[in-house]
Amino acid sequence: MPASDSWTVAPADFDSPAAAVLWRAYYTEVSDRWYQLHEGRATDPGELEREIAAATGAEFVSPRGVLLVARYRGEPVGTAGVRLLDEVTAELSRMFLLAGARGKGGAALLVAAAEHHARTLGAEKIVLDTRLDLVEARALYARLGYEESTPHNDEMYAECWYRKAL
Repeated sequence: MPASDSWTVAPADFDSPAAAVLWRAYYTEVSDRWYQLHEGRATDPGELEREIAAATGAEFVSPRGVLLVARYRGEPVGTAGVRLLDEVTAELSRMFLLAGARGKGGAALLVAAAEHHARTLGAEKIVLDTRLDLVEARALYARLGYEESTPHNDEMYAECWYRKAL
């Protein structure tokens, strides 16, 4: 379990209260950013509720996945999900820190924990996708040694794909 003086990262159930609150915050932020950029508006509340209700978290259940929750000074402030796509490839998703927790070193700890768990699942490489407007995420992944790659999925909102050998 990666930790620092103020940070801890540990597995959590997708439906735990902390994970549920963080998923809502994650989805709201990335959805609102997309709609603001492309349509000049926030996410429709009905759509938000449908998407949150549709997320089962099944991809983050052992033995083929894990959901991690980062805590800063004991408070849940971030998540990262890891799931196996095949026997040697893991996917990083739902990488998120609440705005107030950013810039404090937690993102690198959270990604390191995700990479550790990917290795324990047997992965030899890790992949992820993101969007062009999520410039902070793209800078983080580049800083942590991820390289842009060809698409590994056909996700509707994916615009950039990354990979890293583990």
